Amino acid sequence: MGAVTSHEPTDLLADCRARLAFDLFANTWNPVVLWALRHGPMRPRELRGRIGGISPKILTETLRRLEYNGLVIRRAYAESPPRVEYGLTALGRTLIAPIETLAAWAYEHGDEVLDAQDRADEGTRTGKAS
Repeated sequence: MGAVTSHEPTDLLADCRARLAFDLFANTWNPVVLWALRHGPMRPRELRGRIGGISPKILTETLRRLEYNGLVIRRAYAESPPRVEYGLTALGRTLIAPIETLAAWAYEHGDEVLDAQDRADEGTRTGKAS
């Protein structure tokens, strides 16, 4: 039996680094905000416009969470009125390729997932198990 490398978790324990990544993607808005920042820093209002459907409160919480995790940097400018921008850190930029890969998977297989959901919903409505 070969040794397990740090890149091959045998299970997803609470302290497993893979779980850390999954936790980052578990929040719907984390990858969305990271993706929106991929071309450069933006002000919160610009981000909301680019993303759509996110409230100012949720955007602020998401940006703080991403900053806490070292993925986003906040820059405040001493202007009148004050200006704040958010941008990706070098670490944050490393997540763009995995987000792109996941998005490509969703594009390729999204209809299959939606069909499965429709079948499950239909089974629930008719009382049939799938």
